[in-house]
Amino acid sequence: MRLLRNMAQWRTIAKEALDRTVIVGKFLCFLHCTNTYICSPTLVYGPSMLPTLNLTGDVLLTEHISARLGKVGVGDIVLVRSPENPRKTVTKRIVGMGGDRITFLVDPKNTDRCHTVVVPKGHVWIQGDNMYASNDSRHFGPVPYGLIQGKVCFRVWPPDGFGSVE
Repeated sequence: MRLLRNMAQWRTIAKEALDRTVIVGKFLCFLHCTNTYICSPTLVYGPSMLPTLNLTGDVLLTEHISARLGKVGVGDIVLVRSPENPRKTVTKRIVGMGGDRITFLVDPKNTDRCHTVVVPKGHVWIQGDNMYASNDSRHFGPVPYGLIQGKVCFRVWPPDGFGSVE
């Protein structure tokens, strides 16, 4: 009799544990899908986007839907998988889309020599706002559109910069 009561008690505890595990699993799946396909927070730091973004770091909210639907354009700040190092993600501004003619300074620190390129279809031309300290399309050329991971839509941190990023 006592054994049956203990088994019923363990069955109740096991059912409760399973139910809570399923809830946590569903929440983690929801979090993964949101972070991968809808929007995600991103820590961005470095000199290449000065003065738009801080050298010491900004936390930005990046949405992934626009990039998947082809709704990013010139002037947008985007997260791009680096064409030089696929483990790295860079934050740059889109300067040209497929078919655009781009004229840029080859080495702005040392010369005024310009070069003009036509961005191939299916590619974008990205550049950092700080032309003197940015490794961008001027160094590695046009970037395939498929490497765009998301469009920056909002600055979350620091508090004094909270809001839209232009």
